[in-house]
Amino acid sequence: MALNMIYPPYEVVRNLDRCTNCRVCERQCANGVHRYDAALKKMVADESQCVNCHRCVALCPTRALKIVKTDHTFRENGNWSGQAIQEVYRQAESGGVLLSSMGNPQAYPVYWDKLLINASQVTNPSIDPLREPMETKTFLGRKPTHIRRDSAGNIVPDLPPQLELSTPILFSAMSYGSISYNAHACLARAAEQLGIYYNTGEGGLHQDFYQYGEHTIVQVASGRFGVHKDYLSAGAAIEIKMGQGAKPGIGGHLPGAKIVGDVSRTRMIPQGTDAISPAPHHDIYSIEDLRQLVFSLKEATRYEKPVLVKVAAVHNVAAIASGIARSGADIIAIDGFRGGTGAAPTRIRDNVGIPIELALAAVDQRLREEVIRENVSLVVGGSIRSSADALKAILLGADAVYIGTAALLALGCHLCRSCHSGKCNWGIATQRPDLVERLDPETGTQRLVNLVNAWTHEIKEMMGGMGINSIEAARGNRLMLRGVGLTEAELRVLGVRHAGE
Repeated sequence: MALNMIYPPYEVVRNLDRCTNCRVCERQCANGVHRYDAALKKMVADESQCVNCHRCVALCPTRALKIVKTDHTFRENGNWSGQAIQEVYRQAESGGVLLSSMGNPQAYPVYWDKLLINASQVTNPSIDPLREPMETKTFLGRKPTHIRRDSAGNIVPDLPPQLELSTPILFSAMSYGSISYNAHACLARAAEQLGIYYNTGEGGLHQDFYQYGEHTIVQVASGRFGVHKDYLSAGAAIEIKMGQGAKPGIGGHLPGAKIVGDVSRTRMIPQGTDAISPAPHHDIYSIEDLRQLVFSLKEATRYEKPVLVKVAAVHNVAAIASGIARSGADIIAIDGFRGGTGAAPTRIRDNVGIPIELALAAVDQRLREEVIRENVSLVVGGSIRSSADALKAILLGADAVYIGTAALLALGCHLCRSCHSGKCNWGIATQRPDLVERLDPETGTQRLVNLVNAWTHEIKEMMGGMGINSIEAARGNRLMLRGVGLTEAELRVLGVRHAGE
């Protein structure tokens, strides 16, 4: 028997006085943690399989369970943390690349938490959103730089295609296959009810969801999975995915275990095959190449749909965005390094890219300096956790924000970071029918609607407190932000003053 050097990170604490051996925990755990021992006449646990998803805890009828972080430790070492040691053990055992899910969990600075919003006092009265109009409607797309009139003096309506949002929030790209049919159903239905949009991700669009096309952004990624003429025509907009915040510089990953049934048909690849997108688009090696694809997609859809280009937040993102703004694209989407993912190499997720706050500020400033800011709209994502994060993003220069992890949390995700296993006990990041059915589309849809409505109310309240009555007036208004605990360099990049100035 091989020596196992990896101690389970979590322990199952079972109150035997409360436990009735009902075996609910056993039936609910897809990882096989719990089982009934007939000889001992009690439930026992294999803690090595526990991912701390809390499914058993939530459904235990007698509240007999809790999952706690183990107090097992290695000898203290300022350089070698327990996590670093365990990761070496895992790779020495497997010889493989470490995979992780969700966003970067490391303790990098979260700049949203170091930015404070201003409020009006006396001379600039605040606005009461309960009694006065407050506009959260947002339009995404290229804006005209001048007004044209015909020979009679009438304005020529030549506005490029726009996405109209009731509130500056969209559901970010999460592919069918990475998440379940029911999860996609929740996102699509909620987007329709809210008057916003959801993004298909790079896995194509299930035929059942074509009916939500007016509220769908279809994605074209490097693997071209699920891309065909009807797919391009089905959505309200098309997004070219050049990069992703959780894994800049590499393509998407979806294990073959998730490529089953309708996922296989929707992606147009054989069942059981790993869906590994190439790192680059093999027809894009310059801004000129990107421009060609942008206009090819516009040509294919009769110039009726705006085209987004999504990039990861990297060191030279401002220069990249400048090129994209000149490529004919209508919207730039930027994904920060804390953005979530179904599967990514751990080392890339935790070490490559930059925070979305710094990337956004740099891009907005660069486009303004080059007088091309109105060429494109900016949408940003990468761990937007609350309405305050969303509003701060808008004040830094964004037109709208993508939310992904927050949306999954609303559906029941517990951030156990094991999406790549395909054993999501909450029915979200799985293709197992018995697990998928645990996510009720009606309940999930309502929870997403509730979340976005709540955030919208809070955005109105905060804008009212600033004396601002529209998203347009808030966009790029950095005078309404102040920094705390930031270096001079950070304040300069963010373009905000220190608190007290």
